[in-house]
Amino acid sequence: MAPPVVDRWSWFPAVALGVSLLKCLFINAYHSTDFEVHRNWLAITHSLPVSRWYYENTSEWTLDYPPLFAWFEYGLSHVARHFDKDMLAVENLNYASPTTVLFQRLSVIFTDVVFIYAVRECCRSVGQDRGSKDLLRQPCFILAVLLLWNCGLLIVDHIHFQYNGFLFGILLLSVARHLQSRHLQGALLFAVLLNLKHIYLYIAPAYGIYLLKTYCFTQNNTDGSVRWRSFSPARLLALGAIVVSVCALSFGPFIAMGQLPQVLSRLFPFKRGLCHAYWAPNIWALYNMVDKALSVLGVRLKLLDAARRPQASMTGGLVQEFQHDVLPSISPPITLACTLLSILPAVVSLWLRPLGARGFVRCVVLCALGSFMFGWHVHEKAVLMAILPLSILAVENREDAGIFLVLATTGHYSLFPLLFTPAELPIKVLLMLTFTLYSFTALRRLFSGQGSLLHPLEAVYLLGLVAVEILCEIVYPLSPWQRTLPFLPLLVTSVYCALGVSYSFVRLYAVLLRRTEDKPKQS
Repeated sequence: MAPPVVDRWSWFPAVALGVSLLKCLFINAYHSTDFEVHRNWLAITHSLPVSRWYYENTSEWTLDYPPLFAWFEYGLSHVARHFDKDMLAVENLNYASPTTVLFQRLSVIFTDVVFIYAVRECCRSVGQDRGSKDLLRQPCFILAVLLLWNCGLLIVDHIHFQYNGFLFGILLLSVARHLQSRHLQGALLFAVLLNLKHIYLYIAPAYGIYLLKTYCFTQNNTDGSVRWRSFSPARLLALGAIVVSVCALSFGPFIAMGQLPQVLSRLFPFKRGLCHAYWAPNIWALYNMVDKALSVLGVRLKLLDAARRPQASMTGGLVQEFQHDVLPSISPPITLACTLLSILPAVVSLWLRPLGARGFVRCVVLCALGSFMFGWHVHEKAVLMAILPLSILAVENREDAGIFLVLATTGHYSLFPLLFTPAELPIKVLLMLTFTLYSFTALRRLFSGQGSLLHPLEAVYLLGLVAVEILCEIVYPLSPWQRTLPFLPLLVTSVYCALGVSYSFVRLYAVLLRRTEDKPKQS
């Protein structure tokens, strides 16, 4: 007799409660400028009329998220006033009283309830290993730990400070609904997500193609192509009504006030430069490094005039526009074209081949990683948009598990420069070591008997991260480079991690193009 459902999931509250208690320990830890960003947004939405939200610029941290997130901050502000009303004054720049810190930290922890629920729904959607009664070898248990205890999310949200858990919760819940064939709910959740944070536009092609093929066309041919006669205009209208309704609720008031151009100018600023202050580990980090190496070589060989080199340095650690010294400079249209080309094979494959719901998840991962690799002014934190959905595939397929280990280890390590204070060094190292050791151990046990998860060279590359950490945290501070090359640790970290992220992107595509069916495979 099958065990009762309540017994099968009795472990989940303990896993969720454990990580929630861990988050509470970080309340008084270092927080970044994003803490002031969100405090300022609380003040703007609480103290000013809606008509001034996207014009207010007392602080440099202006409101640059979609309107639905502004309303989210507005709702939080009504709770915040019971903690400390002074945090809601727009003129109180860099205000961080103990009660303000407590409220903002707790707001992230409590809104993570959405993430916890979404993880549970994802776990319900993966296959079970019915040949084993060991809970620790069950894909659903491993997936819950990989998502709830994700060290990158803990670092970014609960130390550095942001609300990514809340947003990723909506994304994962949307993915789970599609895995459960509840497509309208999945579409509604994704429409809400787009109006909370527009970075998720990068994965919209995966959603659009999958919903068109799976929901709007009711039948497929045996080769995976759609039967054109099965197209349902009513279903397309239903999807359109969902998207239009959510966007109307979000942007409608600003359209009515004639402020849409102003809102869009805040959402899509293109004067921040190709790369963030700390280069995200993507193709542009490698491109910048090659340009820098050619520039130095050119000056030494007297092929370039040092006095004529651009003044805005891409290794200065500043957010600014700059020109490359040797290679052609990259503009926003070029990054857009590269991003679209990078995701095109995944989207076309999803449309033409019988990949199913798992193929949709794979396409989401590739769209997220493609935009991370080639996007304009990408933040290093965006790598989590690929790592978290990939966790679902990792517990169902051995090859995906190997790619996950490379991408997660590399991507999480690339977040280390976000926490640069000495007090947080042991915390970030311990969080990553714990998560990485569990990931390797759990996935190796899950796929035992099916061969090694990593190739020898992959293992050597990952061990190289230890050398990078020793160089950046021990050797560099004791060397004269600290005065002459202040950007060196960031450059080394970004470039080395970019190799692993790029490799994972290529491996994911190799798996996609080689596979005709996307079925779960585990021991």
